[in-house]
Amino acid sequence: MNTKYIFITGGVLSSVGKGVTAAATGRLLKARGFNVAVQKLDPYINVDPGTMSPYQHGEVFVLDDGAETDLDLGHYERFIDIRLNKVCNVTTGQVYAEVISRERRGDYLGGTIQVIPHITNEIKRRVRMVSKATGAEIVLVEVGGTVGDIESQPFLEAIRQMRLDLGRENTAYIHLTWLPHISATGELKTKPTQHSVRELRSTGIIPDIIVTRSDYPITEGLQEKIALFCDVEEKAVIPMVTTPILYEIPLLLEETPIAELILKSLNLEARETPDWDEWRSLVAEVRRPKPEIKVAIVGKYVELHDAYMSVREALKHAALANGVEINISWIHSSDLEKDQGWEFLEQADGIVVPGGFGSRGIEGKIKAAKYARENKIPYLGLCLGMQVMVIEFARNILKKGSANSSEFDRSTPDAFIDLMPEQHDVTEKGGTMRLGLYPCKLIPGTKASEAYQTDLVEERHRHRFELNNDFRPDLEAAGMICSGVSPDNHLVEITEIQDHPFMLGTQFHPEFLSRPNRAHPIFSAFIKSICDKLNIHQNHTN
Repeated sequence: MNTKYIFITGGVLSSVGKGVTAAATGRLLKARGFNVAVQKLDPYINVDPGTMSPYQHGEVFVLDDGAETDLDLGHYERFIDIRLNKVCNVTTGQVYAEVISRERRGDYLGGTIQVIPHITNEIKRRVRMVSKATGAEIVLVEVGGTVGDIESQPFLEAIRQMRLDLGRENTAYIHLTWLPHISATGELKTKPTQHSVRELRSTGIIPDIIVTRSDYPITEGLQEKIALFCDVEEKAVIPMVTTPILYEIPLLLEETPIAELILKSLNLEARETPDWDEWRSLVAEVRRPKPEIKVAIVGKYVELHDAYMSVREALKHAALANGVEINISWIHSSDLEKDQGWEFLEQADGIVVPGGFGSRGIEGKIKAAKYARENKIPYLGLCLGMQVMVIEFARNILKKGSANSSEFDRSTPDAFIDLMPEQHDVTEKGGTMRLGLYPCKLIPGTKASEAYQTDLVEERHRHRFELNNDFRPDLEAAGMICSGVSPDNHLVEITEIQDHPFMLGTQFHPEFLSRPNRAHPIFSAFIKSICDKLNIHQNHTN
């Protein structure tokens, strides 16, 4: 069949939930037997989010092929249980860089380069690439930002043209808006949605479906009003009320006619009857009262929880798999350096130190690792979290007081963490790290091997620095096990402390491959170690 495209735009305000809506909608279509992929169009001029502060854009989600992408791609992969690639995240920076490169080569034969048609044609070309790269029959395309943003205009024009190029039966438009609640009158207001749809229609795009987000139930009268003023069928106004359970959203959407409306618009018929038993069991397990464990995330960007989106979700997945409720404490590593926040760390049953860059807060992370080691608290270090675990061990067990990473102290004589050899001549920051999927050989008899139950795995990386092999013999002699290494034994991928219930660090980012109904083995082993320490052994359904 011809590739079908569903374009998802947002109105009224940002962060209204387009990414989760796209992901949940993709899950509905997959449940009906279709091969689905999702693409994010990001209007910012950065080539990718790899050089952006997490405070600006949340976490950077890394794909198998090493693409550094928007965190929404994490939602797509987790909800739909698919593996995406670099064509699934497009930015204004990528588009303009490609068009300017072609102009410099003379590809346009002296023509004047304009937003229309040159920029819009490049956007359309990249949208079409998704089906070729993934084999998807249905491609959902989320347009970042909000209708009315000046930087989004070329993307809106491009997706408008795609209906003309591909035909109405191959394209559908979904517009997601926010219904604000006025507490003084107890009302949900539709006027911002009306204005948003009018703005969208002024670009030439008429939505087929309007999804209305709100914190309160949406009455039938409001649906009628939105349908009347926005010129859509009443049943095409899809209410989506905020739920505390993220993974309930596909089930909530399944109760609406959105999937049938999409299939009708695209002239398709469902191939399979959706089976939501596993998903319902998942949500039921979330709701079930369970023993609570406390886990502290010691990070540098904890003010913005989205900076650790995949870590948080992977912990939740692992908690579900072990039949416990997880209570996460967010601790700023800089606070620990100032003797603040320790009461939260000391209450924690387990400690996670996630990735990050730069020297700010590093000593606080090292202190957290020291506390976990000395007090036998289960510890999971991710990327930088593994590196600070090594530095702490070197300083306090090997008595190398100057042990450090050359990232933070270039003059240290004891660079236990050092720049990878192939990184020494790299001058540009963007897209130049060790990125993407790499194999890791596991050492039998270790906690890592026990967790994975196999001898070779592949995991996603994002780093420049690694454990310095010059110090590896000393570390191993003192009780640090290099339990995961590259197949050629040159790179240390996993370290763990021998005399400890669970103190393990990964150079890679296992959080990127965790799924709500298939917790990542490393995260699951970490949570299990906490349960064992607390003597929690409950029956659970997930």
